[in-house]
Amino acid sequence: MQGVWDILQQGEPDDAALVVPDGPRFSYRALRDEVQRGADVLCALGAGNGDVVASVFPNGAEAVLAFLSSAVAGCAAPLNPGYTEHEFSFYLNDVNPSILLVPPGKASAARSARPSGTRIVEAFLDPGGKLRLEPEGSPSTLRTASERAADDVALTLHTSGTTGRPKRVPLKQRHLAASVANIVETYGLGPTDVSICVMPLFHVHGLVASTLATFGSGGTVVVPAPFNPLRFWTVAAKHGATWFSAVPTMQHMLLARAKSQCPVPTLRFVRTCSAALSPDLMTRFEQRIGVPVLEAYGMTEACHQMASNPLPPGDRRPGSVGLATGVEVAVVDDEWNQLPTGQRGEVVVRGPNVIGAYADAPEANAVSFREGWFRTGDEGVLDTDGYLTLIGRLKELINRGGEKIAPREIDEVLLGHPAVAEAVAFAVPHAALGQDVAAAVVLRAPVTEAELLVHCRTRLAAFKVPRTIRIVDQLPRTATGKLQRGKVAESLGLGE
Repeated sequence: MQGVWDILQQGEPDDAALVVPDGPRFSYRALRDEVQRGADVLCALGAGNGDVVASVFPNGAEAVLAFLSSAVAGCAAPLNPGYTEHEFSFYLNDVNPSILLVPPGKASAARSARPSGTRIVEAFLDPGGKLRLEPEGSPSTLRTASERAADDVALTLHTSGTTGRPKRVPLKQRHLAASVANIVETYGLGPTDVSICVMPLFHVHGLVASTLATFGSGGTVVVPAPFNPLRFWTVAAKHGATWFSAVPTMQHMLLARAKSQCPVPTLRFVRTCSAALSPDLMTRFEQRIGVPVLEAYGMTEACHQMASNPLPPGDRRPGSVGLATGVEVAVVDDEWNQLPTGQRGEVVVRGPNVIGAYADAPEANAVSFREGWFRTGDEGVLDTDGYLTLIGRLKELINRGGEKIAPREIDEVLLGHPAVAEAVAFAVPHAALGQDVAAAVVLRAPVTEAELLVHCRTRLAAFKVPRTIRIVDQLPRTATGKLQRGKVAESLGLGE
């Protein structure tokens, strides 16, 4: 496999590829036909190699078909439909799409924020289950989708940094193919496997692990829309799910609703990624559902998976993210010396699924990439068997139930309020989410916490809005005046 189109060729034509509960079912033959037709229409509208096609859809068949068609025609850029117009303005201007795919009559914030020259195309399924693309105006060319090369960028996603704006991650066709192959091999996926996709289809976790890897194995993807813990086990049992991948927050909710030991008799394993899984939750989940729970380690820059605990009879270790999968993993010190097993340092990775640079970010590239290695910003330790344990983040990202949030982005929104002189966002512990968002501000004029929260809600997606905003006289700084973001929660008594 060298790209998305090759991934879709792995299933037998008449086998089920994509199923929406109480909705359409696509065989591999039908899926390939719809993706090819969608890609041809996008190309006729002007998309081609290097052209970005952004899309704004909740989980469902339209989200999957829009992503696949865009990745075959040009470069897909799926975006969170929960973004505000303020956020869409940044992300859309950053990727500068030639086409914006939206549901009919919806996504008003994205429509309003589109850059000049971006054509809106409404995408939906007709009563016969066919993908319809209805553009503004008439097609501009007569070209059809051509074969993509391995080095063509297929998917662009944003990852958050700790200083400055989110960075653009250009994932090439070959990155996707390599990552899919790694995941298929790690979990022994095959044509009889059925994945329940509960992760959002604008994140690398849902796009690559739950969806593309299943297609790459010739299996079936079931996409409930949206994730509903009250119905999950019923849906999984009805469709014969053999595995699913989720963040620990979702698994915590599902554990509470798994009333019997084996709510899904066909289930063979559960995968967890994108946030730390507590050993206690892992043990309780395994005892309740009777299948192994496998913690993995992934990042957008590595096209998702970098390490995972293995299936039985391999040893899965609570608290560890497992063994490297298709990549090299090392731990280095501040002087770039590779550390021996048992010593803590920064985790670095390299391999065929890992990007070599961010797009249009020379300063970030100088820091994050060195000698072919990607610096994850995570502190970890390798044991003598090669199992990796993550200790903490060297970066300052807030990990709210798997949603990675750049505190600087929240800082900038708060600083945009005329009454705020200084602002700092930071993580606080949360029992279910792992971390939640809080902020502290120094004022230049009177304003209440409630007014600042309203200001944030109009400019940030709901998961980024601080749970609390403290008004303080000063923020903790070093002797040289550098803000100590990590000390703010402790200084305010919010660190427990």
